[in-house]
Amino acid sequence: MRSKRSIYGWMTLAAFCWAGAFIAGKLSVPYIPPLSLTFLRFLVATVVLFGVKNRVEQKLETRMTEYRVTKKDWPVLLFTGVVGMVFYHGFFFSALQYTTAINSSIIAAMNPIITVVLGFFFVKERISGRALLGILISFAGVILTITSFDLTLLASMEVNPGDLLMLLAVISWAAYSVFSKAKASHIPPMALTYYSFLVCTLVSLPLALLEKPWEWAAKVPWTAMAAVVYMSIFASVIGYLIQQISIRRIGPSRTSVFINLVPVFSILLSVLILSEELEPVKLITAAMIITGVFICQTERKQP
Repeated sequence: MRSKRSIYGWMTLAAFCWAGAFIAGKLSVPYIPPLSLTFLRFLVATVVLFGVKNRVEQKLETRMTEYRVTKKDWPVLLFTGVVGMVFYHGFFFSALQYTTAINSSIIAAMNPIITVVLGFFFVKERISGRALLGILISFAGVILTITSFDLTLLASMEVNPGDLLMLLAVISWAAYSVFSKAKASHIPPMALTYYSFLVCTLVSLPLALLEKPWEWAAKVPWTAMAAVVYMSIFASVIGYLIQQISIRRIGPSRTSVFINLVPVFSILLSVLILSEELEPVKLITAAMIITGVFICQTERKQP
């Protein structure tokens, strides 16, 4: 990953891995309840991340062994683990029970926009007129996605509950991002992710038990378990590690642009693997959201 060109290729792969999580989640939710699915995903991810962290830290020139959790850090890690991991994935997997992978990935593309909005309210980050334009375009794209261009559904509240759950998931992840920047900047990224994964695993365990795994575990097909492993290793561990290397080589702004590829890949995979119907309006709304995000991201690069 020494050249910029190679990093661009790796970040494209990371976006593909993240897009695959929408497909894997859709394959898993018919058999595994949302909180149990969250627990299984992060149990595997935590174990894998623990096993590879030393070698990765050398690549990132960051030593997690130099970091020790203090009493002041635990509230931060509890927030990132619960809100950023448990809440996000609980809402995410619940959403996939009701909506399509295409819709969920389009709404997920709203994440950078919601992050900007939360940053304005909670850490007083400036929003210029250009950024506001991007926010409005993206927000309009989300509204049109969940209503399929029938705005009368908003008045009657006849929108897909899965789309609303996905919006809550995105808000949870955006809150995690803003909080991490404001309160966890002193924690190395690798350590923050590892301990957030660990907190998520521990917190989601008793919640998963409430879903009575002894009643459904024996009925889970191997394809659903393979999907869990995919989400754990490729979407959680590998995708994150590539992202962290990219941030250090080409910066956070250029790295974040690749997130715009996620709904594109998700739409293609949803059609090819899940045989979901690709409506032309979804391409329009996806383009609107990505355009809005691009406007905001280019604005944030300016001094």
